[in-house]
Amino acid sequence: MSYPPGILARGPWNTDQVASRWREEEYEPPAARSEAADAAIAALADRGSPAHDGLAARLAGYEADDGRLELELQPMRWSLRLVREDASASLAALCVTRDADGRWLAGRRAPWVASWAGRWALGAGGAVEVGEDPVETLGRELEEEWSVTPERLSVEALVSLPNRLAMLIGLAWLPAGAKVTPDAEHDQHAWWPADPGAWPKDADPALRRMVSILA
Repeated sequence: MSYPPGILARGPWNTDQVASRWREEEYEPPAARSEAADAAIAALADRGSPAHDGLAARLAGYEADDGRLELELQPMRWSLRLVREDASASLAALCVTRDADGRWLAGRRAPWVASWAGRWALGAGGAVEVGEDPVETLGRELEEEWSVTPERLSVEALVSLPNRLAMLIGLAWLPAGAKVTPDAEHDQHAWWPADPGAWPKDADPALRRMVSILA
């Protein structure tokens, strides 16, 4: 199943209040969706993206009660997240990041990346690897993309995007004086003001909606 677009569960939760378990069986998508994933991964290759179609996580189920969030995950083809019509509840982790002054870390995605190419994004994000705890994915992506470790980290929400991609949203706060170093997936970065009303006029509306979830 996929989930309707919107907020599926709202925190915040401490990292020890979020748990996950994995099914052994791999998700089998409908044939038409597999064909769409084949076409999407081929299109990435045509434009020089080094994306590799391995396995990643799918959100097979969840429960949110008594101050905890429980995630049920299963392996699935990574490229299914690229299917525009329905990403099959592929699970991504987004670690929105702020500095000690409350500013937001924004990075412009390089033109060759698989998602949000050439567009500004907040913090760090990526697929949850098979067997990985999605909470650990948040910190891993921040370290890989920006070479920095948060002072504190919370899990804010579980959402379903319009394309049926599931996303676990975390909020990381960096220690005072922390310096970020972008990876090759970003060609520019900036610290946007703490007040979203003072962000650049071309900031994507989806990012402003994202911040409203964190408010």
